Amino acid sequence: MASDLLALVGSFVAIDSVNPALVPGAPGETAFARSVQAWCEARAIETTWLEATPGRPSVLARVPGTGGGRSLMFNAHLDTVGTAGMTAPYDPRLEGGRLHGRGSMDMKGSVAACLVALERLRSEARSGGALAGDVLFAAVADEEHASIGTREVLEHVRSDGAAIDAAVVTEPSDLELHVAHRGFAIVEVVVHGLASHTSQPDRGANAVRAMGRLLGAVERLDASLRVLPSHALLGHGSMQPILLDGGRELFTTPDRCRVMLERRTLPGEGQRDVLREVDEVIALAIDGDARLSADVTLEAIREPFEVESDAPIVRRVAQAVAHRTGAAAVLAGAPYWMDAALYAAAGIPTVVCGPIGGGIHAADEWVDVTSIETLTHVLVDVARGWCVAP
Repeated sequence: MASDLLALVGSFVAIDSVNPALVPGAPGETAFARSVQAWCEARAIETTWLEATPGRPSVLARVPGTGGGRSLMFNAHLDTVGTAGMTAPYDPRLEGGRLHGRGSMDMKGSVAACLVALERLRSEARSGGALAGDVLFAAVADEEHASIGTREVLEHVRSDGAAIDAAVVTEPSDLELHVAHRGFAIVEVVVHGLASHTSQPDRGANAVRAMGRLLGAVERLDASLRVLPSHALLGHGSMQPILLDGGRELFTTPDRCRVMLERRTLPGEGQRDVLREVDEVIALAIDGDARLSADVTLEAIREPFEVESDAPIVRRVAQAVAHRTGAAAVLAGAPYWMDAALYAAAGIPTVVCGPIGGGIHAADEWVDVTSIETLTHVLVDVARGWCVAP
């Protein structure tokens, strides 16, 4: 199976599936989704093609159970980030047990593991070893941007009246179990001032100077977050400026300055907290000057994720990892956001477990081939133990 699995991952790496929301003109997920669907159909695994957003498809594959058992969803995304700095991003290269190429780690190795796990479960069902509950695999679009794929899958499942009793998101985790991750908010703040000739600054209100005060307040707020009691797995939240532009021309007092702020949130922190903090730093920036004002736009918000460490699905995956690796499973938190939060928000107990790799979003991305095979075994073991009558 190892050589077939390696060949499958390599064939997926060779497909350009860069997210067009990140790189304008990129092809997106269509070719990769077609490959996934064709692979499933060749093995009599039923699929549903989901494409509410044209050109951004997801594929939902399913191995049905006999009835009366708990259902299980695997999740992996089809899209990748761009290829800047890479010389041959779609030429999979095997070196020392590592497969290099764009998407190898994030997360075409996981897509292959989920598919091969489904194939094995389907084969067992044909031989009389069918599980009681359904096993599904959501190969989704757009995780790297707005997660329209997982949102569409969850809406489809909801409208279809199906119940998902647990989910395993197979983002790369070095075969650790991620039971928490941070959320984030992106907030645009535009400070408006009053233009004047720079030889007469008192007749204007300098928006760039006000922004300087705002940035200082953001730095102090970030420092205050880091002295709060830390989350056991996630540490502290943070706020920082990401993009900045302002002014119109030389010799004119700037009447506009814009900043994009990123706030990384912990479980228990949400939109209301973020907007309150932004209002506080704006007040310090304006400093009572009636000629200054600010507009605030919440560009994006993603909720943090956390699941109880003794939740049944966590215990089941931990047992499978320990069995396949010979070592106790490590429970950890992730600093970045994943689709796990969307499953949890839908009331589905969820855990993250994926392969070993490195160079995520970097020029030398790689995945450990043996860990993909281990993940495949883990997913099969989890399904066998989970998809039984309660």
